[in-house]
Amino acid sequence: MSRSTPHLGHVHLKVRDVERAVAFYTDVFDLDVSDRHGPFAFLTFGDHHHDVALQEVGSDAAGTESDIGLYHAAFEAESREALKRIYETLDERGVRVDPIDHGISEALYFDDPDGNGLEAYRDTRAENDRTEWQGMNEPFDPTAL
Repeated sequence: MSRSTPHLGHVHLKVRDVERAVAFYTDVFDLDVSDRHGPFAFLTFGDHHHDVALQEVGSDAAGTESDIGLYHAAFEAESREALKRIYETLDERGVRVDPIDHGISEALYFDDPDGNGLEAYRDTRAENDRTEWQGMNEPFDPTAL
């Protein structure tokens, strides 16, 4: 029996100044801007819509504890069945999950035992005939996966 291995999908960072952050990440890591939506900038190495998401929260935001810093690390599931297995494992462990349909992905948001934000998701762009996030954040029933 073979196991599918999740892989890192993207990193979402909350920043005080999105333009300053875009300049830094595009300069240091040679990322390209793939998309912008309101306070968000999406950066890519080229193979995916985005590898890094930047979200501006304002210059007066508090420190890393709640506003600035890593928001979550995201792991892309290979299929709907793989995402369902992740959900079932989290459910068995009693982990609180916030399931959100973004229109371009079905995502499960949760914390690890140390409180680090994580996301497991599956890309639904092709089946929904969408290429860009349009601000959709609708809850969904993960037991229906």
